[in-house]
Parts: sequence; structure tokens; C-alpha cells
Amino acid sequence: MSSTVDSRARASTPEESRRRGHLSDRARSERKLGWLLAGPAFVIMLLATLYPILQALWDSLFSFRLTAPGDREFVFLGNYATVLSDIVFWRDLGVTLLITVVTVAVELVLGLALALVMHSAIKSTRGLLRTAILVPYGIITVVSAFAWFYAFDITTGYVNNWFAWLPVIGPDFNWFASAGPALTVIMASEIWKTTPFISLLLLSGLAQVPGELSEAARVDGASSWQRLTRVILPNMKAAIMVAVVFRALDAFRIFDNVFIMTQGQYGTETLSLLAYRTSIGRLEIGLGSAISVILFICVMLIALVAIKVFKVDLTGGSGKGR
Repeated sequence: MSSTVDSRARASTPEESRRRGHLSDRARSERKLGWLLAGPAFVIMLLATLYPILQALWDSLFSFRLTAPGDREFVFLGNYATVLSDIVFWRDLGVTLLITVVTVAVELVLGLALALVMHSAIKSTRGLLRTAILVPYGIITVVSAFAWFYAFDITTGYVNNWFAWLPVIGPDFNWFASAGPALTVIMASEIWKTTPFISLLLLSGLAQVPGELSEAARVDGASSWQRLTRVILPNMKAAIMVAVVFRALDAFRIFDNVFIMTQGQYGTETLSLLAYRTSIGRLEIGLGSAISVILFICVMLIALVAIKVFKVDLTGGSGKGR
């Protein structure tokens, strides 16, 4: 009997080898086609972004003020030491991290809820529903920031009249006069603007979840919460990782909303605004470049940490974790 099994195994070996060879040839062909299609855009993006990064890195090694270009002095890591020893930098880093964590967490929950609504909506209303949900994301960030500013401003806003029944809020309540209320408005505007982006990414992840898995769990008596946490979310892990990484990187670089609403006053300054003030406001190109480089390093660390935490193999095609 063992000889029969061995003979069958030997008989199937050439066919399996040809099949594996065909699959490997196909995989190599698809990989080559992918590089041919994406390669030119990748090279252009690399050239467009690599130069300013290298220029900022080079300028950060000098004590360089734009009003005195002749006094350029090589200080190596002196600018980084100055920045990292300044309490303003650490305060702004804390504000930036707070905005990033709060907005991304809230957007992830709201985005998932909107994605579930769009995914389960009646087919005839899906187009209209998705369009309505995506409208805030189509508005330019500066326009959105001005709209939120004028809505909460003490002279032009109407929000105070809406919430005048609350004991803390009254007609004379200034939302932009202290850090807490100002950051609340800034984060609320950011959440309103970019939650549709999260929902769009998560909707694509929901489309990859096999419907038979959720139906089988329902037949087995699983509740809606159990189907969500044990079937749906594990199978859309890749989409969740992409959404979190994209939004975290964008939120960590927040500039427009803060600049328009408070200009960084009352403890609302972020790292991007600090780099802008240093480079453009004070014309300290060396220090501003050092802040920009540190901001870039922080963004890279966020991406690496997120990839390590989620442990998702995006090349596997299944969207599941390893």
C-alpha cells in the first residue's frame, strides 16, 4: 500500500511542479507589470519629495538666518540640540499628539459606523447616501476651517446661541480664548472634515469580507456585536491599518485649522505651525529646518509603529494579518 501511495506521489509531482512553475511565472509577470505601471509615478514622486527633504536636512546643519545669508555657520547637530532642549517644542509635540490621538480614534469609530451604514443601505439609495457622507471631505480644508471659525467666533458665530441653555456656554463665551475650548473646536472641525475619508477606506475593507462568514455566524446564533468583533473586523484588518496610518500621518502634520482659528495662541500651537513660525516668521532657516526634519522623523516612526502593531501583510491579497 505504501508503494502505491509513493507511486501516486511520484506521478503527481511533475504536474504539481508545472503548476507551481506556471503560478510563479504568472506572479513574476504581474509583479513586473505592476512596477512598469507604478514605476514612473513612483520615480516622479520620489524626485519631487527627495530634494526638499535633503535640502531641509542640509540646512538644519547650519546656523542660517535668511536676513543674513553671509553669516552661515556650520553647527552640525547644534540646531537639533537647541530644539530638543526647548520647552516650547515639547509643549507643541504634546498638543500635536493630543490632536492626533483624539481625532484618529473618534474618526475610526464614526468612520466604521458610516461604512456599515453605507454597506448595508438599500441598493437604490447607496449612491445618494455615499455622496452625502463624502461632501465634507470634498470641501477645501481652508474653507472648512474658516466656516468652523465663523460658526464659533464670539462676534459672528451662532453656536453660542444654540447652546446658551448650558451653564458653561453663554453669549459671551469665547471659544478661542483658552486652550481647552479652542482645541475642542479644532479637533471637531478636523473630525467633521476627514471622517468621510476614513469611512471610504473602511467601506472598501467591508467589501472584502466574505458575506458567507457573517451569515454563518448569524445562523450559529452570534449577536451583531459578536459578528462585528469576531468576523468583520478581523477580516478587514488591512483596511483599518491603512485608514489609521493615513489619518495619523495627516493629523500629525495639522496646520491649516490651527493657523486660521488661533494662529497657535493660548497653547494650541502644533509642530507644523512651530516650523512655519521659525522658518517664515523669524526667518531662522536652520532651526526651522531642524524642526521640519524632526517632524518628518516622527511621521516615519508613526508609520513604522502602526505597521508593527497591526502586523498586516498587504501583499497577501486576503487583507488578513499574519
